[in-house]
Amino acid sequence: MNTFSARRARAVVVALAAGSLALTACSSGGGTGKNKEGANDKEAAAQAKAVPLAKAADSNGPAFTVAGARNGGTIRVYARDSYNHLDPAQMYVSDQGLLSRLIFRGLTTFRTDESGKKMVVGDLATDAGQMSDGGRTWKYTLKEGIKFEDGKPITSADIRHSIERMYAKFITDGPIYVQQWLSGTGTAYRKALPDGPYKGQHLPSSVLDTPDGKTVIFHFKQPQTQLPYALTMAGYSVVPNSAKDTKDKYDVAPVCAGPYKIASFKAGKSMKLVRNTNWDPKTDSMRHQYVDGFDITFNHQASDSTKRLMADQGEAKHAISFTNSVEPTLTKQVLSDPSASKRLVQGYQPYVWQMNMNMDRIKDKRIRDAITYAMPNGQIVRVNGGSYGGEIAGGLLAPTVAGYKKGYDPYGKISHPNGEPDKAKELLKKAGKVGMKLVYAYSNTEIRQKESVVIEDALTKAGFDVQKKEIDSASWYEQMGKVDNGFDIYMTGWGQDWPDPSTVIPPSFDGTQIQDGASNYSHLNDPHVNAEIKRIQQITDVNKTIPEWQKLHQYIVEKINPAVPVFYTKMLQLYGSDVGGTRYSDDVNYLDPTTLYLKK
Repeated sequence: MNTFSARRARAVVVALAAGSLALTACSSGGGTGKNKEGANDKEAAAQAKAVPLAKAADSNGPAFTVAGARNGGTIRVYARDSYNHLDPAQMYVSDQGLLSRLIFRGLTTFRTDESGKKMVVGDLATDAGQMSDGGRTWKYTLKEGIKFEDGKPITSADIRHSIERMYAKFITDGPIYVQQWLSGTGTAYRKALPDGPYKGQHLPSSVLDTPDGKTVIFHFKQPQTQLPYALTMAGYSVVPNSAKDTKDKYDVAPVCAGPYKIASFKAGKSMKLVRNTNWDPKTDSMRHQYVDGFDITFNHQASDSTKRLMADQGEAKHAISFTNSVEPTLTKQVLSDPSASKRLVQGYQPYVWQMNMNMDRIKDKRIRDAITYAMPNGQIVRVNGGSYGGEIAGGLLAPTVAGYKKGYDPYGKISHPNGEPDKAKELLKKAGKVGMKLVYAYSNTEIRQKESVVIEDALTKAGFDVQKKEIDSASWYEQMGKVDNGFDIYMTGWGQDWPDPSTVIPPSFDGTQIQDGASNYSHLNDPHVNAEIKRIQQITDVNKTIPEWQKLHQYIVEKINPAVPVFYTKMLQLYGSDVGGTRYSDDVNYLDPTTLYLKK
């Protein structure tokens, strides 16, 4: 997914980066308070462990009671970027994913209990799924009492509709796991239902069956043992099978099923969430509805939200930021402040920030290697908050991914944190490209602007003629996700959708998936890589796939080098003194919005 600053699952792009991480599925790790050097390797390793499928009883609501919680009040939210997608099927970045936890529901979800134990439970479904035929068939039964915000009961027809509409051409930015598993790899799945369900056509019952109003059955040609994890993603949230699905216009007026609904949305300015009176807590084992609503305003850079929350005056006492971190230059001040230092959550995120190199434009590996050696990873990490903001990356798989190998560093990024400009220049000379123009895109956020200065300087010293292009952060991923985006290098953040390399390598490097809106940002289309992805995906034992994904990861990094590993991300967030129920969620990778309440 992309991060809010990058794209999590689906992951966390900086063309050098907007500042949005992609949606990723993680469990609640980290916590409140502060560690001396920020989140640590132990927390990252905990996220790499397989998340169990819960028993049916664990899917029953209500959610566990948060100690000290009380009802009432409105939480103020300081947000940086406006939401450019409200259609869940288009959601694949972390800020949207976090919002989706409050307003949408799908068949399954991740749940972390009061002891920190994480599991996959049924959300709209009674359990995480009933598997048969070795994983080729999955059956889901819907709970009683689940409704949309207008009071209409949610039925299997709505679930079918929600899956089938993701085949339509106007859906470009959401996850594609389930569509591909049902109907074909790469972009071939779209041929199965090119207009979605909107012209009366449907997937055959041998693929997706809804024999009655409560039952949904998925039929796959190959075993798909990870379906319950994929269905936790915001993109697979339920959309009504009615005239209220206005296709591309649904993106600004969705129908909610979570504990909150959208009362108003002024793009670029504000959003108000209020209680959804048709949400029944007895049907929901993960979410709470303690506060009356959330008052969200946009255009708050990290420096602004940090200063407001540090001051802790007036409305800031009951305020948070969904995705803004503590502004790096203020980290030391926050940590030394007796009040602010007690109001922190931190955690190890699943995102790898990487500098994508557009392989449609940079075809010579020597040039890509030169960019890689020139990159000043250590300086970039300092701009992002030092040890509280992240740590230098040697590869493109994060420490939160199963099978991660600590110390993997084929380009010496860890051993040479300031880069190797002489080695980079020598490679440029051999390629006959000293003075080559390099179009470098980055987003117009405070941190990305500061990053751009140190990156431009490093690349210039290495012999490049850097042409900087500043891009609006709100539309960052849409612009970077275009096949013909017009840029040479741009940063993206990607994190696993669940702790498995299959949710990183295929979406990021499968050439058969290249299309506008896809997350193969470097446009890597290598026959060996494509063939290996297809081969590994046929292996039914997940444990046996992990070393195979790692081998392919090393091939991609060392033999092709489509993206520079820059840093693994960490999060440090501040909140107002009247806000209770705070904890870090390694599901949304930020402050958990579902457990919050106001103390007074």
